[in-house]
Amino acid sequence: MSEEDYVYYNGRKLRKGFTTGTTATAASIAAVNAILTQKSQNKVTVRAANGQEVQFEVHHCQFDQNKASAAVVKDGGDDQDATDGMLIYAEVILQSDPHISLNGGKGIGRVTKKGLANDPGMPAINPTPRKMIKQSVRKLIGPNRGAKIIISAPEGERVAKLTYNPKLGIVGGISILGTSGIVTPMSEESWKQSISIEMNIHRQRGDNEIILTPGQYGEDFLKNEMAIPVTKQVQMSNFVGYVLKETQRLGFQHVLIVGDLGKLIKVSAGIFSTHSKDADARAEIMVANLALLGAPTELVQKVYKCLTTIDMVRIVNEAGYESVYQKIVDKIKYRSERLLAHKKPKVTIDAVIFSSQTGLLAATKPIKEIEDHWQ
Repeated sequence: MSEEDYVYYNGRKLRKGFTTGTTATAASIAAVNAILTQKSQNKVTVRAANGQEVQFEVHHCQFDQNKASAAVVKDGGDDQDATDGMLIYAEVILQSDPHISLNGGKGIGRVTKKGLANDPGMPAINPTPRKMIKQSVRKLIGPNRGAKIIISAPEGERVAKLTYNPKLGIVGGISILGTSGIVTPMSEESWKQSISIEMNIHRQRGDNEIILTPGQYGEDFLKNEMAIPVTKQVQMSNFVGYVLKETQRLGFQHVLIVGDLGKLIKVSAGIFSTHSKDADARAEIMVANLALLGAPTELVQKVYKCLTTIDMVRIVNEAGYESVYQKIVDKIKYRSERLLAHKKPKVTIDAVIFSSQTGLLAATKPIKEIEDHWQ
């Protein structure tokens, strides 16, 4: 393997992998080659969407005069990918009609909501892999013949539960994805793209308000403590700034942010990428706000030594300085709205912060008012 097959992330050398789109293209080429040569295929070479030439081993190749089926293992490289190691099958039937059709079989999801790359009812085979599969087959069979291509993934329905597909309204299996054809390990771009797609689904159905939570804790608090349904909620992970800008781009008018203090305290200081690898100033932010409230030096020093916000909350509450949470939540609103202040449309933002140990800490409006609005 050459150096271009690797990426460096946080000092580690990680092997790149290949998308489900490249894998499905490879399986399709192998099936066509089996028909044309009337020989079982052991290896197949495919050009990924970015132009890189890749070779795969072929599994379970079967063929007759006009029909073949071949499978290729999805290789995600060193990426944490739910589809890694899956078999992606392509069944190809050659036809005298020059038309090439492409469909999804078992384990390939179906789109049920507007706002995705494919219309509702279509198989979840995105435009780039759809184009690559058809072009690759056309190159092999020439202009005068056609083909019926069916992509399938026997484990697709089970694996899809580990992906974003259920939240995106893609049912019954995985998606055939990829714009470059290559998977870059630890890439955040595909994660961000999935969040944008999910938000766009909300806009397509007419929502002009949306609730953002950093993760499962926020979603659980929303459901269990605030009794607010999650039908207008999206998990934004650590990408707070990116997702807020996306709400503006997509035309949302009102945003509610609900999250644990440990994540959102960073936003109150204008830190919009909240992963600890990017920034961890929780103690500094807490003690700065306590100092502005006139907290004694002894308390400030004690809080500064805390390793977790859970410990901070305990000490702050014991000292009677709970008013600091209101300062923090108001600054979350201020910083977030300021981030979006120079573009249109205007987005109004409210926030709710809580602790997993003690519950609700503060909100930018009376909590009953927020609950009544969103319930």
